[in-house]
Amino acid sequence: MNAKRTSKNTPPDGLPIYRILTGPDDAAFCHRVSEALALGYTLYGSPAVTFNGKDIIVAQAIIWPSIQGASAKLKR
Repeated sequence: MNAKRTSKNTPPDGLPIYRILTGPDDAAFCHRVSEALALGYTLYGSPAVTFNGKDIIVAQAIIWPSIQGASAKLKR
């Protein structure tokens, strides 16, 4: 992983500060979440799980830590 970062307050490579990762519940999805955590993202909320008739589909929101304080203020 060779990510280019412009500031500690922003994600590397121009990635957004909020992302939602979705996909089949498999090793590839788990690797995507793990890679995002290794970049510095944190989990936001609980994962969502559904069944599309064939596969179990999962979703996990992630946020860049610099917005955690802002999101906590909005929840008050």
